[in-house]
Amino acid sequence: MTTTTHDVEITADERVPTIEIVREFDAAPQQVFRAHVDPDLYARWVGPHSLTTRITKWDARTGGEWAFANDRDGEEIASFFGSFHEVRPNERIVWTFTYEGMPDEVFLETLTFEPLDGGRTRLRVFSVTDSFESRDGMLASGMDQGVREGYEKLDALLEAHVS
Repeated sequence: MTTTTHDVEITADERVPTIEIVREFDAAPQQVFRAHVDPDLYARWVGPHSLTTRITKWDARTGGEWAFANDRDGEEIASFFGSFHEVRPNERIVWTFTYEGMPDEVFLETLTFEPLDGGRTRLRVFSVTDSFESRDGMLASGMDQGVREGYEKLDALLEAHVS
């Protein structure tokens, strides 16, 4: 089976401090959802190719919390944490996302898993923060590369392993 390459749309609203990410996957919503809530799977795909992810806390349920660290060549370079506000299986996740180095800058993200024809999924990630400075800092951080490369890894994972 050959994996189709899908473009990632990343949009910043000029009027409010939001980022929207839209990406399609050649897998069913339950598969894409599982890759977001199963800590072993999540660690295998999130982030750019140059990093590995270490899950340090993971309770993927409404009211749960999560944390992970990114390592490069065995050295921790970043860590993140948040709370699961809502986990609606195969449909929606609402969570907070905070970079430990900037703990006052919290993003609230809503992920929706939209079924498409042919057993495919459109993932929408809508992220809002309290300031344009925060939002623009996130965009300038290279997050677009991490998102694109992470979704490439997710494509391969979905093709090979997630049922």
